[in-house]
Amino acid sequence: MENLERKGIPLLGEPFPKIEVQTTHGVKNLPDDYKGKWFVLFSHPADFTPVCTTEFVAFQKRYDKFRALNTELIGLSIDQVFSHIKWVEWIKEKLGVEIEFPIIADDTGKVAEKLGLIHPGKGTNTVRAVFVVDDKGIIRLILYYPQEVGRNIDEILRAVEALQVTDKYGVATPAQWPDSEVVGKDHVIIPPAKDVETAKQRLESAKKGEIECFDWWLCHKKLER
Repeated sequence: MENLERKGIPLLGEPFPKIEVQTTHGVKNLPDDYKGKWFVLFSHPADFTPVCTTEFVAFQKRYDKFRALNTELIGLSIDQVFSHIKWVEWIKEKLGVEIEFPIIADDTGKVAEKLGLIHPGKGTNTVRAVFVVDDKGIIRLILYYPQEVGRNIDEILRAVEALQVTDKYGVATPAQWPDSEVVGKDHVIIPPAKDVETAKQRLESAKKGEIECFDWWLCHKKLER
């Protein structure tokens, strides 16, 4: 824990650190410039690398789906802005995909240090990190992948949607949501009862068909959205 605190690596539930960054879309102030919106900040090891190129194309192809969830995308690597710009041009020319979201140029490494993106055991480049930040600037999800494993962008999209569902409806989402193998498609988990009376009420609700329960501590319902 001392190591985490010393490096200032943010944790779940904490505010995203305030940072001024240079991007391909100009200077931005995080998280203030995204107030009222969610954002996904993802780092990549370097421009003009095969796996990173496939990830950027995959993110862009799902950009409309992220924006439908009031969520913006922000890329990052330790390359300089001119490298980002040239790489984006290459992707458009060779693969026919125009990258519309900004990419942070972290050539000084200050952002990587704040967010814990350099893992010495994996070299000097940024690992594949993902930060999901909500519309209040709070970090809700963190993922770290090694350089050699490309990310599943659909899973990141699913996680953003799941977080928004849990916020809106006060529920939890099961494994594989929305296609749970245990509680059923589009079903969500009702938080466990915290007292005896609520536990009894849960079972009564199940008898009435209002919810479904395996037991008082594992109840679920279909979410009508």
